[in-house]
Amino acid sequence: MTVVLADAQPVVRRGLHALLSPSAEVTVVAEAGTTREAMRSVASLRPDVLVLDVELPGFQVGVTLQEIARMSPSTAVLVFTAVEDEASVFAAMRAGARGYVLKSCPGDGIVRTIRGLATGEVILGPRVADQIVRQLGREPRNQQLFPELTTRERQVLELIASGMRNGAIATRLSLSPKTVSNHISTIFSKLNVSDRHEAIEVARKARLERVGSYGPGSHPLPGGGAPSVRAHGGTPRPAAGGSAAYAGARSTER
Repeated sequence: MTVVLADAQPVVRRGLHALLSPSAEVTVVAEAGTTREAMRSVASLRPDVLVLDVELPGFQVGVTLQEIARMSPSTAVLVFTAVEDEASVFAAMRAGARGYVLKSCPGDGIVRTIRGLATGEVILGPRVADQIVRQLGREPRNQQLFPELTTRERQVLELIASGMRNGAIATRLSLSPKTVSNHISTIFSKLNVSDRHEAIEVARKARLERVGSYGPGSHPLPGGGAPSVRAHGGTPRPAAGGSAAYAGARSTER
């Protein structure tokens, strides 16, 4: 997998490069010290993962991340930063970042994070994930995403978003594989999507947009489920009121 490192501090870029170089799976193809340099690298190289700091000179969360997505839709953006306030976390995730990890992350954690993002996961550092879990506990219980879906269809969508395949969903919900397949077809039709990837993206965007609608200081993630926050060697910890994992979200820091 190919990676671009974007950070204003050369020492941080060198450190990340040194951490990633021993991995045969990862190739650092460029470094950038400004937002303009990062975007130029993304446009020309289309890396699998862009690692960037929200304090990068010239960075504007919505504008920058949306432009990166336009130039290279397949590039997963990992925010790797010392900034951990709620507003920055949710703004970055709403704008399309697929990971948010603090610079206190151990070296092996950042390597695992980059691997995970390259395979489609959404990954949060533990303090970031804890913020989301706390906000989930304050979510109004009478507000649900996707009211056009039945309760069972929402359960199936949550499990799809967690990365489960049909057989595992059938086992979890005590349904036949055929029934799960029928539910998924109905979900795709109601959400106007063509495959699992699109369904996951629709669910993710809807959840994060709901977060933004609560305004500063109150950013609950929405409706019916919760992220499963997993530290390596640990077990999932659903948030209050939640029942299923969200978009493959997990923690890679210890």
